[in-house]
Amino acid sequence: MQPSDAPTLSDRLGHVFADAGLLEEALTHPSAVSRERPRSYERLEFLGDRVLGLVLAELLLCRFPDEPEGALAKRFAVLAQRETLTEVALNLAIGPELCLAPSEEMGGGRENPTTLGDALEALIGALYLDGGLAPAERLIRRFWEPLLERAIEPPQDPKTALQEWAQARGMALPRYREIERSGPPHEPVFTIEVGLAGLPPAIGTGRSKRAAERAAAEILLGLARGGEA
Repeated sequence: MQPSDAPTLSDRLGHVFADAGLLEEALTHPSAVSRERPRSYERLEFLGDRVLGLVLAELLLCRFPDEPEGALAKRFAVLAQRETLTEVALNLAIGPELCLAPSEEMGGGRENPTTLGDALEALIGALYLDGGLAPAERLIRRFWEPLLERAIEPPQDPKTALQEWAQARGMALPRYREIERSGPPHEPVFTIEVGLAGLPPAIGTGRSKRAAERAAAEILLGLARGGEA
């Protein structure tokens, strides 16, 4: 049991909600919707995704004033991806605060990366509705600005790099195919195969299709570049 003076979620968010119902809604998983909690976090997640995108875009424009749109887009993709959202959600300790149906909780819902990312976006949306852009922007800057310093060079997504490699050689675009989906419904593991003419197919796995595609692309790109050495 946490001591009574332990920081609350509002403390960690840096905002005291005037409308406590917004905070409750942002923490309600779809499985827990009931007469007492008539809305899940899905609507707030929709809003929070857009607020996050706006603030991240401005951060990138200010932090990298000389970079072209393509480089900024690569940085944005990493900052907004599921893995980054999950990392921030874990730092905020959102999981223990969620309202879940018993079946969802027993299935590990509090540690589910998709659930954590969705709830984080919902909290950003709730902050925006309760206090305007300022509290949402403060939270985003506090957790995302340090991430901007991780890489000096714009990150290169393996799927984009593989596509550019193929196009530069006049080849057809890589072909991705889901070959397996395993694990429980709340936390599936995807297995994706990617093929490129003249190379053996590569297989990657991940907790989302996108992550599995990136893993497969990275493997195939290594094979392609290795063949040129």
